[in-house]
Amino acid sequence: MTTQDRLIESTQALLWERGYVGTSPKAIQQLSGVGQGSMYHHFNGKPDLAAAALRRSAEQMRGTAEADLAAPGTAYDRIAAYLNRDREVLRGCRIGRMAQDPDVVADPQLRAPVEETFDWLRGRIAELVAEGQAHGEFVPGLDPADTAAAVVAVVQGGYVLARAADSAAPFEQAVRGALGLLATRRRQA
Repeated sequence: MTTQDRLIESTQALLWERGYVGTSPKAIQQLSGVGQGSMYHHFNGKPDLAAAALRRSAEQMRGTAEADLAAPGTAYDRIAAYLNRDREVLRGCRIGRMAQDPDVVADPQLRAPVEETFDWLRGRIAELVAEGQAHGEFVPGLDPADTAAAVVAVVQGGYVLARAADSAAPFEQAVRGALGLLATRRRQA
């Protein structure tokens, strides 16, 4: 692993655990085993490194989601695979947690990967809903964009509820509820 990759990976872990303010350059250096000079050789400072880490987390999240959403099966099956995927529920979402960080939201460079990832995810799920409608799987009146936004909100809200309860049960309940609602919008064969 390159020095730059160690720095990015360490920053990803610290941002997920501590947020932007709680992630100091010193903590990044300690976790990565990289000295200050090397850190500043590769990045202009903490904001630059945090942006690279957020971009990498966003790419990883999109890759993982796409694996579920592009898998074989019906549109419902692929959305269900995305919702039911194994997650570290009590740690929350690497990207979603950044949307709650005021320093990330206030900085366009840091916010961009967060916003772009959620835009992509809503768009990708909306495509599946529309595909399901085209194949007669979902009723025609179901709005793909609204449905996709609700699915993404279930996951992100489920993380919040699970963390508040210190239990994965509220997340799992939210997923079951979303799948139940989607199932009621399916055409009866």
